[in-house]
Amino acid sequence: MGIFKRLKTITMAEINGLLDGIEDPIAMLNEYSREMEQEIVKGQKSLARQIFVEKKQAALISETKALVDKRTRQAKLAIEQGDEAMAKLAVQEKLNHDRQLQLYEEQYESIKGQTQILIEKLDELKETYNQMQQKKILLASRANVAQSMKQIQKATVSFQTDDIARGVARAEERILMMEAVVQAGTQFATPLAQFEAANSSFVSDEELNKEIEKLKYEKVAVL
Repeated sequence: MGIFKRLKTITMAEINGLLDGIEDPIAMLNEYSREMEQEIVKGQKSLARQIFVEKKQAALISETKALVDKRTRQAKLAIEQGDEAMAKLAVQEKLNHDRQLQLYEEQYESIKGQTQILIEKLDELKETYNQMQQKKILLASRANVAQSMKQIQKATVSFQTDDIARGVARAEERILMMEAVVQAGTQFATPLAQFEAANSSFVSDEELNKEIEKLKYEKVAVL
């Protein structure tokens, strides 16, 4: 089991590494922006439908109020005319409209509350989007800097500084050897020159005796 677990871990690590290499942070930020823009569009459409329902409910309330007022006038007119049956019918319809009006007004308040929630949620979404846009600019700048630094690091590594350092050390050793050879040649050249000078000034006994005999002969010849 331990071997299979390690193989799974290694495989997942390789897959995640490939995914990390594929993922472009700037492209990811742009994709998040597009997704949030789509959410804002959806929110705006939902808010538009909600506002339409709210206005429609408000219109229904206005119509019901108008009916209540109308049945009230009819009931009063029937009472004035002594038409009790018509007055009862008008009052009955008025009461029905009153109950409908109360229900419509309660629904309207609920709809208005939902509309307000949608407006607040949409405002929050827009604020989040604006903050993300600002953050995206900063993150894009940071990503560009990081990418540049990564390229510089890759370039530095590709120079293989260790090999260069070893090459410089070898060149330095060769120069030191050349200097040593020159220095050694200078030290050996001086005694040799002195020896040659000493040999050049050396006179053998034979040469000396011949020269003396020659001078004696020249003296006798002069006498």
